[in-house]
Amino acid sequence: MIKKEELRLVKDWDKTFPKSEKVDHSKVTFVNRYGITLAADLYIPKNAEGSLPAIAVSGPFGAVKEQCSGLYAQTMAERGFLTIAFDPSFTGESGGNVRYMASPDINTEDFMAAVDFLSLHEKADPNRIGVIGICGWGGMAINAAALDTRIKATVASTMYDMTRVNANGYFDSEDSEEARYEKKAALCAQRLADLKAGAYTPGGGVVDPLPEDAPFFVKDYYDYYKTGRGYHPRSLNSNSGWNVIGCESFLNQPILKYSNEIRSAVLLVHGEKAHSCYFSKDAFAAMTKGSKYTDNKALLLIPDAVHTDLYDGGGKDMIPFDKLQRFFAEHLQ
Repeated sequence: MIKKEELRLVKDWDKTFPKSEKVDHSKVTFVNRYGITLAADLYIPKNAEGSLPAIAVSGPFGAVKEQCSGLYAQTMAERGFLTIAFDPSFTGESGGNVRYMASPDINTEDFMAAVDFLSLHEKADPNRIGVIGICGWGGMAINAAALDTRIKATVASTMYDMTRVNANGYFDSEDSEEARYEKKAALCAQRLADLKAGAYTPGGGVVDPLPEDAPFFVKDYYDYYKTGRGYHPRSLNSNSGWNVIGCESFLNQPILKYSNEIRSAVLLVHGEKAHSCYFSKDAFAAMTKGSKYTDNKALLLIPDAVHTDLYDGGGKDMIPFDKLQRFFAEHLQ
């Protein structure tokens, strides 16, 4: 018997974006195959009739559903889709103990469990389900699409390949056996230090205060997670971050291995000026190389947009919601 964990869910509206009067909102929970209970915000268009196409949304990596995944979900619900924005395992309002851990397998399963929930929802059409992954959850969404044949359309927005960046460093600057060995040795030592201390050591979220000589992408993150624009008290990036050993398994589990076998539609969206743009460019190239299923794959680059502009629009309406709506309308028919 699958049992749900009793979660403490905030009843008040505590999002970083205003509540829409065009949709009905409620909190829901569901369980993944590891028995972890996930918390989600459900958005349904007001006065909707019949079975609706449905979309599950999550990300960025270290964010919570009260931030940009909720904004994406609510906006797509305004456009006629039944949507959920969920907190991944071990984070936000979702269950899982210990806290602030990540796993390529479990977090891919989180998306598949969200598809389970939508497939069984009375107002959703199980044959018209899509997913949106933002930042690090963009890679998870692609991995889920490579595994879950029920997913008919996937959007990866401002995507990070978390396995690549953990194994190789930013811009592949640490892509060597020697560098990876040093990382592994440090993490193994940290495991023992944590056990001796009886607690896991937090890795730190976005740096605060911001150094004057910080790289632009660090300033970009600070501008979102550490200001009124995107700060949230449950967001890992806004606060103490993942555990130091939280992402250990990402070092040798490349999640995009079989992306060129995805038969369903995939749209990668990225800011042209984002430091992370190379992730989407390379993922699109790998996804279409030697693939028989390229007609429904696309890469959309947003001129002048940086990484966090696709979190909330950057005050410039940078998120191409019209194109997302057309993409899902076409592929969730």
